[in-house]
Amino acid sequence: MQLQVLSFVLFLHCMEYTDSQQHASRHRQHKQTPGLNQACEGGCLTCSDYNGCLSCKPRLFIYLERNGMRQIGVCLSSCPNGYYGTRSPEINKCTKCKSDCDSCFNRNFCTRCKVGYYLHRGKCQDSCPEGLVPSATQRECILGCAGECDSCVNTDTCTRCRAGLYLLRGKCHHVCPEEYEPNGTLMACTPQVHCEVSEWGEWSPCSRRGKACGFKRGEETRAREILQVPSPHGHPCPPTSETRKCVVKRKKCPGRRRGGGGRHRNGRKEEAQGNRQEREREATDHEDIENRNKTEHRRSRGQDRDLTSPAGGNTH
Repeated sequence: MQLQVLSFVLFLHCMEYTDSQQHASRHRQHKQTPGLNQACEGGCLTCSDYNGCLSCKPRLFIYLERNGMRQIGVCLSSCPNGYYGTRSPEINKCTKCKSDCDSCFNRNFCTRCKVGYYLHRGKCQDSCPEGLVPSATQRECILGCAGECDSCVNTDTCTRCRAGLYLLRGKCHHVCPEEYEPNGTLMACTPQVHCEVSEWGEWSPCSRRGKACGFKRGEETRAREILQVPSPHGHPCPPTSETRKCVVKRKKCPGRRRGGGGRHRNGRKEEAQGNRQEREREATDHEDIENRNKTEHRRSRGQDRDLTSPAGGNTH
């Protein structure tokens, strides 16, 4: 009987201890998560002063942000680089991509690799399969360039040619096509530029030795402008000025008033000398013409005499 009473007392004591422990546990939980379901910010559904967001509002992802030795929960509409979002009825969360992946669609499909790795069919590799070459810019394995390309978009389109070749419309050329010329600075074929000139201007007044009077024969000039300078291999520019002989009515230069002194006399003297030289030149030309006419006349008479003489030559 005493044993039964002792057992019942122990049972009551144990029940009292269990109730006190459960009450303490609820008190600690309530203390660690103050403001549960209320006063949460940033899309949090439930939160904690120590751990930040514990759960998020619908459609948002919970992302654990490291802060020293602890992790703080943050609710985001999309996951940051290096993470991908997973949804479930219980929780939407951001999960980290593989270590060689900079961004990913899921754990098994990478969309961009970290530096030193190259993407091929959703996987990040440190080298590319045969037939492909690594692109450091794109961090991908791409098709190898044609033999004449130094860099390319694909096998059919070059972006830069190897030394000694010139680029034109994605192709490399040893010699540029017609109407194109090599540009050594750009290492490309650029269109030729041909010279263009304006129409001829008016003829200048007839002059001789800078004078416009006191002569019969002189020269006149005209000019045109260059409108387009040619490229090194373009059509060069034609002459931009030309001169031709001209004739004016013989006229004396206007005289000066008396008292002009030595310069006036020298001017008349030069004018007289020029007129005399002109007359002498005309006389010489006339004499040459007369001599040629006489020579032609004698030659013609000799030919007529030969034609009228009988064959055999001598007469009795």
